[in-house]
Amino acid sequence: MKSSLTDTLCTRCGLCCDGSLFADVELANGDEASALEVMGLEIEDADEDDGGLLVQPCGALQGKRCSIYPHRPDCCGTFACRLLQEVERGAVGVERAREKIAKALKRIERVKELIVQLGTGAEPLPLKERCVEALALSEAAGPAMNRKRAELQAAMTSVERLVQATFLGG
Repeated sequence: MKSSLTDTLCTRCGLCCDGSLFADVELANGDEASALEVMGLEIEDADEDDGGLLVQPCGALQGKRCSIYPHRPDCCGTFACRLLQEVERGAVGVERAREKIAKALKRIERVKELIVQLGTGAEPLPLKERCVEALALSEAAGPAMNRKRAELQAAMTSVERLVQATFLGG
């Protein structure tokens, strides 16, 4: 059943790979890190004893799908967000889960729009880091930009709350 749910839900979402949920992903060991580096993915702080960190957004994410799915890191293979777990338990229906994903994607898209409006590029950084950078770059702005800054802060707070409650739990 899980395979069909991941096909139904995860491929409509991608938030665990696009930098919206996590800034990085901890890898199991140096061998895993090396294999991912060979595939062209960005790894930070890798050494023989520690696997290092797979930088988000993941370079293997194509649209909402993992392009290295059969070779993805162990932690990616075992991760199931709170929403997926709730659907698997029958606590949330598939249609309701799709609605929750759509709501999150819409809010995240608004944050990205505001980041661009504040004059920062679309650098491949985790969403929260992009937001912090946009707020820092626009600090010395006039009243119109200050309103955009306030709107971005409110939008990002809304996203963080939704992500925590829907996908990460707690």
